[in-house]
Amino acid sequence: MFGLGTWELLILLALGLLLFGRRLPEVGRSLGKGIVEFKKGIRGIEDEVEQGTRAAPSRPATTLPPAGDTAPPPPRVEQPTIAGQDVRVSRSDSVN
Repeated sequence: MFGLGTWELLILLALGLLLFGRRLPEVGRSLGKGIVEFKKGIRGIEDEVEQGTRAAPSRPATTLPPAGDTAPPPPRVEQPTIAGQDVRVSRSDSVN
């Protein structure tokens, strides 16, 4: 267990008792309350997920319109030209 032997664990346990001896019941109680609150939170989230999956109506699969009802293609936009040259303006071009 984490590379610690029996003697090392006993020494750590003794140090823990010396440091937290009088407060050990209080520390245990607060640790237990924290675990209980964590479990309640997890249960609440699980319940919300279950209710969400039950309440969500199943949507029918989207169907494509028949081939004859397709929309026309969007209009083609031509690039502006001056005497056969492309005219492109970038943001770095200054306007005087």
